[in-house]
Amino acid sequence: MNTPHPRSSSESSIHHKDSVQEQHTFEDLLGGTEAKTLRDHNPLFHQANHGQTRPPTLFVIFGAQGDLTKRKLIPALYNLAASRHLPQEFAILGVDGIAMDTEDFRLKISQDIQELSNLPIDATIKKWLLDRLYYLSGDFRDPHTYESLQQAVSQLNAQHGTQGNYLYYLATASSFFGEIVQQLGEKGLVKQNEGSSRRVVIEKPFGHDLESAQSLNHTLRSVLAESQIYRIDHYLGKETVQNILVFRFANGIFEPVWNRNYIDHVQITVAETLGVEHRGTYYDNAGALRDMVPNHLLQILGFVAMEPPNTFDAEAVRNEKAKLLRAIEPMNPVDVLQSTVAGQYRAGIINGRHVPPYCSETNVSPKSLRETYTAMTLFIESWRWEGVPFYLRTGKRLNKRVTEVVIQFKSAPLMLFRKTPVDRLTPNVLVIRIQPDEGISLSFGAKIPGPQVQVGNVDMDFQYADYFGDAPSTGYETLLHDVMDGDATLFQRSDNVELGWQVVDPILKVWDSLGTHAIHHYDSGSWGPSEADALLAKDGRKWRNHD
Repeated sequence: MNTPHPRSSSESSIHHKDSVQEQHTFEDLLGGTEAKTLRDHNPLFHQANHGQTRPPTLFVIFGAQGDLTKRKLIPALYNLAASRHLPQEFAILGVDGIAMDTEDFRLKISQDIQELSNLPIDATIKKWLLDRLYYLSGDFRDPHTYESLQQAVSQLNAQHGTQGNYLYYLATASSFFGEIVQQLGEKGLVKQNEGSSRRVVIEKPFGHDLESAQSLNHTLRSVLAESQIYRIDHYLGKETVQNILVFRFANGIFEPVWNRNYIDHVQITVAETLGVEHRGTYYDNAGALRDMVPNHLLQILGFVAMEPPNTFDAEAVRNEKAKLLRAIEPMNPVDVLQSTVAGQYRAGIINGRHVPPYCSETNVSPKSLRETYTAMTLFIESWRWEGVPFYLRTGKRLNKRVTEVVIQFKSAPLMLFRKTPVDRLTPNVLVIRIQPDEGISLSFGAKIPGPQVQVGNVDMDFQYADYFGDAPSTGYETLLHDVMDGDATLFQRSDNVELGWQVVDPILKVWDSLGTHAIHHYDSGSWGPSEADALLAKDGRKWRNHD
């Protein structure tokens, strides 16, 4: 949008040589044969919904020049456009502090799409998206920005027929969340009328401890209804995470054994080979525990351990997740010392390349005591899970990039095999792989061919790509699709956020009091500090590591 700087808002209007455009369907633009060819060669066209689109939407991105917009949001919107999951009545307005007009912004985004795509870009779909892309420059803290925004959204709403449905995406630093929402409220930009929606999407972190999370929630709810707030966690956009609910509740063979009578323990691992990269300033304030546990790991834990909801309605699902989080056994200081581990990576070798220690990373204090690894044992106080340990771990600069859930079942009795060469039985293990190789595997015992009774371990393995195709995905497509439709199932509710911090806060306080004694160092390229192995070894168990 070729709009002047907000300080000249009295002159603000949308001036663009293509401001009056005809709206076309993909079939109109491509022609019948070309449209069919595109659908046949694009896996996203074969996903569920078969071309159903969302309501008309004006998508406003605060932080439009940032890395999240470039690497996740715009590619996700392109994928949704390619799969016909965006409405024809659709427009994007980018808002950021960098001075730029709409033409230059479109050129930048066009180059970003080409640079980041793993598949050939369809020129017609890209043009369709770029023609709906506009830009407004302004300081997020300046009231004039929101005066210009008022004019811009009104004009784009009329131009693109978005029917007053505004979706504000806060792809900014968390320090701006409250400010932006309050400014939107003061200008009436989030006031919903009958027949129109105003929704706000907020990226993590949702606070840095329980108190700040409660304060942020209070600020948001002073302006917005809870139903307007979508706290996004991109891990929940991964198909395998969502499939946990389907796997558990749509298959009669698994739910009957999904409890303390049959399951020995559960492991949830989120391991990265990358270091802090360009996020040193943020990470040295946050650390692995704050960055990953209250959101990603506890959200996955919620899907794995929650009770069956009455329906898949958003509130029913989120109610069960809240019940589960409330049932996590709280830790006292002694529990923290015995059941948690904090680590920080040293120098090492990753994929044949030498990498520096954490304290040598850009924008990290040379004397930093911030953890880059955390492991813990949690127990859930419920009939289903009494006595079953849940082992959680996450870390940077580990041996392999992998996110997975490991369900280890109790071993069968050995007495039947006491007069055979079999001296032990390997327990059955169910592995839900979330990334990078999405799928599910189940290991079980089978007789090894031969005259003697010997048992070998075999695997049944399911790969998503083999069955459903490998559609291009950033992890945001489903989440953006859902928020446009008003489906909050995969988004955190305020009580879920605060309950997650209630789990983490006691750990943070003990670690802060211990200072240097809280941190256990580990070599980059390893699977973390030896103390994390000892955490399971004292229970007679061990982590499932990948060689």
